[in-house]
Amino acid sequence: MSAADTTRSASGLIEQSDSQTLAAGSSTRDPTEFSDRYKWVVLSNTTLGVLMATIDLSIMLIALPTIFRGIHIDPLLPSNSFFLLWMILSFMIVTSVLVVSLGRLGDMYGRVKMYNLGFAVYTFFSLLLSITWMSGTAGALWLVIMRVFQGVGASFLIANSAAILTDAFPEDQRGMALGINQVAGISGSFIGLVLGGVLAPIQWRLIFLVSVPIGVFGTIWAYRKLREIPRHTKASLDWPGNISFALGLIGIMVGITYGIQPHGHSTMGWTSPFVLGCLGAGVAFLVVFAVVETRVSDPMFRLALFKIRAFTAGSLSSLLAGIGRGGLMFMLIIWLQGIWLPSHGYSFSQTPLWAGIYMLPLTAGFLLAGPVSGYLSDRFGSRPFASGGMVIAAISFFLLELLPVDFSYWAFGLILLLNGLAMGAFAAPNRAGVMNSLPPEHRGVGSGMNSTFQNSAQVLSIGIFFTLMIVGLSSTLPSTLYNGLVAHGVPPQTALSASKLPPVSTLFAAFLGYSPIQHMIGAKTLAHLPPAQSAILTGKTFFPTLITRPFANGLHAAFDFAIVACLVAAATSWLRGGKYHYEPKTREAGPTSDRAPTS
Repeated sequence: MSAADTTRSASGLIEQSDSQTLAAGSSTRDPTEFSDRYKWVVLSNTTLGVLMATIDLSIMLIALPTIFRGIHIDPLLPSNSFFLLWMILSFMIVTSVLVVSLGRLGDMYGRVKMYNLGFAVYTFFSLLLSITWMSGTAGALWLVIMRVFQGVGASFLIANSAAILTDAFPEDQRGMALGINQVAGISGSFIGLVLGGVLAPIQWRLIFLVSVPIGVFGTIWAYRKLREIPRHTKASLDWPGNISFALGLIGIMVGITYGIQPHGHSTMGWTSPFVLGCLGAGVAFLVVFAVVETRVSDPMFRLALFKIRAFTAGSLSSLLAGIGRGGLMFMLIIWLQGIWLPSHGYSFSQTPLWAGIYMLPLTAGFLLAGPVSGYLSDRFGSRPFASGGMVIAAISFFLLELLPVDFSYWAFGLILLLNGLAMGAFAAPNRAGVMNSLPPEHRGVGSGMNSTFQNSAQVLSIGIFFTLMIVGLSSTLPSTLYNGLVAHGVPPQTALSASKLPPVSTLFAAFLGYSPIQHMIGAKTLAHLPPAQSAILTGKTFFPTLITRPFANGLHAAFDFAIVACLVAAATSWLRGGKYHYEPKTREAGPTSDRAPTS
């Protein structure tokens, strides 16, 4: 059986499984759906929504030191590790858990309705984040809770934007439209780094407040201009599936989050009963979820969609690409903030902003490659661009591994540009290939499923990258740190205590732009040292020089993993087959010759 026959058969199975969907309603298009003016309104609004959501995904990363100082809390104290981790990861976890359910709600009750609601919810909780009046643990808890609800609003936007775009654009323009939208989303996470670095020193509340006027404008614009395309679909909400899926994904992601934290005398928490319990419970709930989805009449997660080869290959390659890319931003930030920028004259307090600025070539690559590759994939199919992009991404990780830790910036910038071009070349065609393969009545849930793979991969990638980095640091950092501190007058007992601190605390200190040595040995010890020695220890070169070799060990392991993930993603993407667009079963001829799978 040919690839086209296989996919048509799968599409027929999906249509048969949805017995409550009226065939006429699912294949009839609204006459305004492809009007030239309306489709550009849809593209502009959905791109604004996704860009705003993804900027806020990373804007906190750079602003965290200022935020914690503003609410008077030390994030590096063990008792405060909860707030540090959940301010970073809560947004990612919420969007990973909810996008499938909210995409399904869009299919059932209207994608535009759900999208518009998301804009309003997101804007409201952005405002509440900016008016925090508490300090200490109460203030930190408020920010975490409001951040969770802000993530709920973002989930509405992310889950439905791709489906709304797919509805509004004809088949021969979807790649370009989805490319612009997808690349805006990915580049937003890097734009947020710079924006956070600019706004946080002025006033930390601005990093949340900046979203409010944009959100108000986008909400009003969406309510006034976006039009619902009628769909004659009757379905019920799959509560057992939604609950078991949410519990399973939350369990696994919480386990990963705390797995990189120390436990007892271990540098990481992978043997912690809590972490093992979370991971075990998460897997068990996902097994329950898989069973439930095969037995309910209106499943949340359309397992039959995986019978469409283009959808399965595109979704799995999204997962693998996200695993290879997700932790990259953290590793590059730590590399720049902990080593390269201080050793080139930047104070630790300045490094968060400049790390964002020096990573701009990565954003430029996304912005250049995404729309172009999306446009070309409309003509030639997704496979060559998506698979080729992953191969080039693997090459860029290999080139990063060849760089010395104290690199020349022009080489570093060119490799970042290459990586951005590669990831942009993959993201847009892959998303277009996934959305083009879906039946119209399942575009919301299909988009949500794809986004779940992508967002979950980011959290998984962070856990993997940090684990590999910590393993690399643990082998040589303790002895290197002890000898370096004792050589500059630190009492041996204090140096020994500092050398036994978990490597993750060193990474977080560098990530937050703190002076790591001051954090490790304390201000009192520094005060009792000769001024010259104290100045050396807290200066811009001592810590970067000290950590260079241990850091290189961990960095190489992380890049090796990224190379493998990208190459497997390239192979998986190639399995999607040639150019393909979904055709309703009622068309006897099936895909036309220009849509038949091609190599």
